[in-house]
Amino acid sequence: MLAMDYRGPYRVRAAEKAEPKIEHPNDAIVRVTRSCICGSDLHLYHGLVPDTRVGMTFGHEFCGIVEEVGPSVQNLKKGDKVLVPFNIFCGTCYFCKKELFSNCHNTNPSATAVGGIFGYSHTTGGYDGGQAELVRVPMADVGPTVLPPDMDEDDAVLLTDAFPTGYQAAEMGGIREGDTVVVFGAGPVGIFAAKSAWLMGAGRVIVVDHVEYRLEFVRNFAQCEIVNFKEVDDMAIHIKKMTDWLGADVCIDAVGAEATGNALQHLTGVKLKLQAGAATVLHWCINSVRKGGTVSIVGVYGPTFNMVPIGNVVNKGLTLRANQASVKRHLPRLIEHIQAGRIKPSEVITHRFPLEAVADAYHIFSSKLDNCIKPVLLPAMH
Repeated sequence: MLAMDYRGPYRVRAAEKAEPKIEHPNDAIVRVTRSCICGSDLHLYHGLVPDTRVGMTFGHEFCGIVEEVGPSVQNLKKGDKVLVPFNIFCGTCYFCKKELFSNCHNTNPSATAVGGIFGYSHTTGGYDGGQAELVRVPMADVGPTVLPPDMDEDDAVLLTDAFPTGYQAAEMGGIREGDTVVVFGAGPVGIFAAKSAWLMGAGRVIVVDHVEYRLEFVRNFAQCEIVNFKEVDDMAIHIKKMTDWLGADVCIDAVGAEATGNALQHLTGVKLKLQAGAATVLHWCINSVRKGGTVSIVGVYGPTFNMVPIGNVVNKGLTLRANQASVKRHLPRLIEHIQAGRIKPSEVITHRFPLEAVADAYHIFSSKLDNCIKPVLLPAMH
């Protein structure tokens, strides 16, 4: 089969690989019909996530058709159209019972933090991902969700990560009616976080980025105010000026490890890798939110150390909430929002590439060329 093949930082290609096989009675094999490249895949592509091994196939956002199921799979059958959450989870451990599916204790047993994730290095279990024609899906009775008959596949593939992650970012902010919410990052997750903030009753939504075409996109998609941080001297003071000198009620970090905007953070976190990514946006969130406010973090940082102003958190009485999204928990509500016409996730898709052009797709997305917001990979048959 054809699959994305990682050869080292900034080097990916489409290559022939062995087809996956059923390895456990609860596995399924899914023939991929849509697979996205996620902003967090770029952290892998740029060599910022430990233990990303040559030969790995990335891709944690995909949907497809069930090709084969293991003998103990009861909830799926050959021919079912499914979306597959990026979390690999067992559904029965201590954390899964609390619906913390991203922290499953059984699918990444060598880690004490995150659970299993498709195509996201050996720090999340070493599972090959869905930027391929076929993918092995473990725990197939609990993860994959059969698509509603009226669900567009382009909308479905964005329910595997980007939309639920943006939604959980807003949810973790504990938004109350009328709140001012600042979202840092106008990539797909930030765009969905801004839209979700309105769904939760925000009175004002501000999105911060430095790429003009992304800011223009989020302003149109999420009807929000925008700030280009390159035009601002001090982010915290600017947000305070916009909010009667109080600060925002909720700040959301939808950027993570590769933030620009602070030369020292970028040097130590991205270039020299002395910390686990540049914590620029964490500083902005902590310093821009009001006293007693909430900071919600969904931007990806590597383990385990970052330079973070924890004293400001203490003295301001802030609440910090963070996690990888537990996709399955959000699906019923998000499907309802789509079916009710409140949001059409597929509107963020700007580029489609055949799977064999995966190297070009990564380059264009990584370099922010051609006004690319969200790229989708299509196997040859589609």
